[in-house]
Amino acid sequence: MLASILLAAAAATATMPQIVEKVEPPYWWTGMRNDTLQLMVSGPGVADATVQTSYPGVSVLKDVRLDSPDYKILYLKIDDNANPGDMPITFSLNGKRQTVDYSLRARAKRGEEHEGFTAADVLYLLMPDRFARGKAAAADPYAGLEYKAQPDRKNPNARHGGNIQGIIDHLDYLQDLGVTAIWVCPVLENDMPGGSYHGYATTDYYRVDPRFGTNDEWNLLIAEANKRGMKVVMDMIFNHSGLNHPWLKNLPSKDWFNHPEGDVMTNFRLSTVHDPYVSDYDKDATVNGWFVKSMPDLNQRNPHLMRYLIQNSIWWVESSGINGIRMDTYPYADADGMASWIDAVMEEYPNFNIVGECWYDNEASSAFWQKGNKINPQDPRLPSVMDFRLVTQGHKYFDEPTTPWSGLNGLYDHLSLDFLFPDPQKILTFLDNHDTDRFLLKEPENLDVWRQAITFLLTSRGIPQLYYGTELLMNGSKEGSDGYIRLDFPGGFEGDTVDAFTAEGRTPLQNEAWDYLSSLLKWRRDKANDVIAKGTLRHFMPINKAYVYERRLGDNQVVVMINGTDEPLELDMARYAEILPAGSKMHRSLGGEDVEIADTLTLEPRQTLVLQNF
Repeated sequence: MLASILLAAAAATATMPQIVEKVEPPYWWTGMRNDTLQLMVSGPGVADATVQTSYPGVSVLKDVRLDSPDYKILYLKIDDNANPGDMPITFSLNGKRQTVDYSLRARAKRGEEHEGFTAADVLYLLMPDRFARGKAAAADPYAGLEYKAQPDRKNPNARHGGNIQGIIDHLDYLQDLGVTAIWVCPVLENDMPGGSYHGYATTDYYRVDPRFGTNDEWNLLIAEANKRGMKVVMDMIFNHSGLNHPWLKNLPSKDWFNHPEGDVMTNFRLSTVHDPYVSDYDKDATVNGWFVKSMPDLNQRNPHLMRYLIQNSIWWVESSGINGIRMDTYPYADADGMASWIDAVMEEYPNFNIVGECWYDNEASSAFWQKGNKINPQDPRLPSVMDFRLVTQGHKYFDEPTTPWSGLNGLYDHLSLDFLFPDPQKILTFLDNHDTDRFLLKEPENLDVWRQAITFLLTSRGIPQLYYGTELLMNGSKEGSDGYIRLDFPGGFEGDTVDAFTAEGRTPLQNEAWDYLSSLLKWRRDKANDVIAKGTLRHFMPINKAYVYERRLGDNQVVVMINGTDEPLELDMARYAEILPAGSKMHRSLGGEDVEIADTLTLEPRQTLVLQNF
């Protein structure tokens, strides 16, 4: 009889509506530099619940009610003497009680031990959906999702089925190529119509999309990459969420989103952010308008939302050990809110790095966003910015010059404006990425121009980033669909007839490109990293259609010489005597006979010569 009563009571408890349905973040740590923890609690009517906790070293600072009755914001103070363990938090509402055992964990390492990416690294950008598919650990890749569209590799705008395990399976390939860091496009849940394969429409900030894998698989990727000497950069998006995020269905507060009705779209004119004559109307449209109709604009001026986003970044750094953050659409968000986010993350992890996507086709606007610049009246705090000017003009820089000021002269002029940047070595440099045309619009007949662009990218100032497939000469334009610049990596998927992860699966020209890039990456990593990452840069105007520049650190020296024409060039070496005095001997960095500097030096058509004195 007693057993029947207990079973009935247990069944009744199991079916009783819960007060709390979700707590974010799902767990936290003791010993953090910031001793305040925000918990966002959701559940039907939870705003009216009373809260109690008696965990030693933890106290409730604030109990905040938002506009919606289904959310509660708690601010807890975690003292230095608080120990790891399960902290019971009891919620009482209308005669019901529910106790949540919230986990406080011990930190795996101190904040300053988290190492960010630097100019000593070369990043390899990949899209999980398009890189490779491995055997997924998740039994149900659609668990908890509303939209369950199946992969369709024939559709460039659909999901193709790549996942985190596919990246793990090919880490040895990336290590052998010679890259030192991986930038992974967003992996968080995008429960959106059409599948949102690109990942830029987040619907859960604490959950890896089950079609990509699990949180544990994401953590495993980072651990396995670190074992191989590679870092991992996580892509985040705080300007907007996905349209299907629960917040939009049930607004926590009226000002959680900008223009929650979706009646204002951004004008994509980022010049308004620094325009001294800008109208309020235009600037509001830029920073507060929705990015697209499926991506509602988050309001970073709401202090509770901003604290949520700050903690989300810290949670991912602490829980998975990522080595950096790339923040999407950075200038579209509230500048004050994002500066506070950077302050909080960098205070917790002083050796970390963050790069913001500041998409401008001019140097001054890009420099406007870098930490410590003199042209922004408010220090934006952002450590690293992106060199989109190199992307938009790169084809022209490496084309045959048609005027005295074109070709490599444009590249020279571009770098001459580095005085605008407080730290040029923290500029992310790249030739293309997932949002731009490929540097190669079509497959080349030879590697001459490609080799020059790649060599410049890996030996000039800044933090180089390669886009997946660059080593295979992947090419194309985004005209018609972004999917055409995000093609599947050949051999990454079951049924592929070509496996470009192997030399046997690559064409002779692809192998030539792969071998050159790999040799240059390994030379940079193993022999010249300090010179390239920390050294000074000195360059000479390409008045003779040849671009010559030097990287120097102490007595160590690397000199790069590029012939920007399809004809042989004889150089008068007296012009370069300050870096290459007559009679000096230089080694060819990638093999070959030493070079003794004489009165003249002849560069073959489109030759790229990399020399070193060590």
